[in-house]
Amino acid sequence: MSIQTRIDQASPSLSPALQRIAEEIRRDPALVTRLSITELAQRCETSVASVVRFCRAVGVSGYAQLRISLASEIGRESAQFSQRGGFGSEIGVDDSLSEIAATMASLEALAIEETIAGLDFTTLGAVVDAIDAADRILLFGIGASQFTAADLGHKLLRVGRNALVLSDAHEAVSSATLSSPRTVAIGFSHLGTTVETLRFIETAGAAGATTVGVTSARDSRFAKAVEFALYTAVREPAFRAGAMVSRIAQLALVDCLFLGVAQRRYADTVDALRRTHDATRGLR
Repeated sequence: MSIQTRIDQASPSLSPALQRIAEEIRRDPALVTRLSITELAQRCETSVASVVRFCRAVGVSGYAQLRISLASEIGRESAQFSQRGGFGSEIGVDDSLSEIAATMASLEALAIEETIAGLDFTTLGAVVDAIDAADRILLFGIGASQFTAADLGHKLLRVGRNALVLSDAHEAVSSATLSSPRTVAIGFSHLGTTVETLRFIETAGAAGATTVGVTSARDSRFAKAVEFALYTAVREPAFRAGAMVSRIAQLALVDCLFLGVAQRRYADTVDALRRTHDATRGLR
């Protein structure tokens, strides 16, 4: 996982002083290459010791390694995405529409690349096994995560799986309460802090269901509550309306999960897709 993605994912769990450092770097990653550790501390209204703690919190030994890692990463990604020198920085007030589009395309492509590269395929295989053997699949997310849940539900229904997309927190918890050992409950929460999704997962697990979480927050209570956690790797821009990059990463992961399930019964899947396509042809 890239250092910028690690900073983005660590930010919510950091102390206020360390969060200020994270936000400054997220706005302009190249800042670290221009400022000394003392200058960065002053800019963030914190201490040099806090900058050192921040470095360790995001997995580097110190400020020197942070500068080297970011400089290398920015150069590599700028070349990879043919982006102007500030690749990875936040969308600015003076950016043109073409620059905004290029920034979002780069971030979304990178999110897919890092998510797939970081997938634990043993865990993914175990989730595919559980879904393949399930009598009932419950899917739940709040806000933008609900759209990801709906996408997976639609795909599973198209191949004859008993998938139920739950749109209301009370409905979700009620359905989870009636789970059995042959139920798979999948919750979607980018930051792992959505109370309703956590309650859904905990209720389903207590009732005997296999629980799965799709999240970017490895140390969250949500990630620790599920039997199987599937992680996305995302740099979500602060200037946004709801989830943008995180949604794309979740959808990429969902597609991998669906294809794994579909492949288990290849002939049946092909037949189901053909029949459902033919059945809806007259409605288009």
